[in-house]
Amino acid sequence: MLKVKDRMDVVWFKGSVPKHSFTMWVANGDRLPTRARLASWGMPIPTSCALCSSNMETRDYLFIACDYSKQVWKEVLLRCRSPSRLFTNWSELLSWIRSSNSKRITLLRKLACQAVVFHLWKQRNNVVHNKISLPASVVFHGIDRYVCNIISARKSRKGFSSLMTMWLR
Repeated sequence: MLKVKDRMDVVWFKGSVPKHSFTMWVANGDRLPTRARLASWGMPIPTSCALCSSNMETRDYLFIACDYSKQVWKEVLLRCRSPSRLFTNWSELLSWIRSSNSKRITLLRKLACQAVVFHLWKQRNNVVHNKISLPASVVFHGIDRYVCNIISARKSRKGFSSLMTMWLR
């Protein structure tokens, strides 16, 4: 089990995007209103994943086990030069973020992970509330563009100068 400090260092860090950090913070505490959580509160709603309709929509399923999410993660892992082995649970995801000996790679993983969580949650809400489903490749393209913009906006900060090269190579 990870300590609270270990869980929070992937949420709050210099250069993070506040709305991404907030979504990651709520997800990290397993407090996002997923369909399974809403149903457990007595709401008469379907519990199936909004992105794939296959299994119960829990945090771990939505962000890690869902086939739609896996497609997005495969592209992100390629960008992060990481083995293509996907995570099986939230703790593995947090461990992966911290597993590099390089501070720059860890920073890139934090930015990418937060962008993935934010954009997958946004897409999930788009499906639930607007009935609009975008292909996973379109969501990845949005994540890619967002990560590039984050890095560009912070390129003069310590640790960010080489991130664009790392992300795009």
